[in-house]
Amino acid sequence: MTRRIVLASDNAGKIREIQALLAGLDMEILPQSAFVTEGAEETGLSFVENAILKARHAAQASGLPAIADDSGLEVDALGGAPGVFSARYAGEGAGDAANNEKLLRELEGVEDGARAARFRCVMVYLRHAADPSPVIGEGVWEGRILRTPRGGGGFGYDPLFWVPGHGCASAELPPEEKNRLSHRGIALRTLVARLPMG
Repeated sequence: MTRRIVLASDNAGKIREIQALLAGLDMEILPQSAFVTEGAEETGLSFVENAILKARHAAQASGLPAIADDSGLEVDALGGAPGVFSARYAGEGAGDAANNEKLLRELEGVEDGARAARFRCVMVYLRHAADPSPVIGEGVWEGRILRTPRGGGGFGYDPLFWVPGHGCASAELPPEEKNRLSHRGIALRTLVARLPMG
C-alpha cells in the first residue's frame, strides 16, 4: 500500500529535489500547502530543532506522517554563519540573490584558501504530530565559497558553492549528480534507510 507522507516545505526547489530522491519508493509525497497556508515558525537554535518543529506542524495540519528538513550553509571564516539563518540571511523575506550578495560582502578580502564551507542538512520523519521519537538523518557536503556566482541550476547558495573534485559550482551540476552528492541527498538516503517499514 502506498504511504502518503506530507512534506513540510513550501520551497519549490527543495520539493522537486526531495520528490526526485524518493521516486521509486512506495510513497506519495504531498506538499504541506495542500493542508495549511503557512509553515511552522522556525524558532529553533539548531537544524534538528527546526526540522522537528516543521515536521510536527505539517503532521498536525494533515493528520499524516511528515518529513521535514532544515538545512543551511556554514562558512568557517564567518564562524559557521549563516547556519540556521541561511534562508533569511539578508533579512526576513530576502530572496536567493540578496542572500548571496550579503555572503559575498561578508567574505570580501577573505582569501580562497580560507573560504571553506559546507552545506548541512537534517531530515526528520514523524509518524504523527505527537511522535516522541523522530527518525533523523543528517548529511554534510564540503566545499568552498566562490568570489562570483556560476551556473544557472539549483537554488539558494548553489551558484557560490564550489564542489571540489568536480571543477564547478553546485549550480552547474546536472540535477541527478547534485542529488547524489548533496547534503540533502545524503540526509534523505540516511533517513529512508532508517524509516520504520509498514
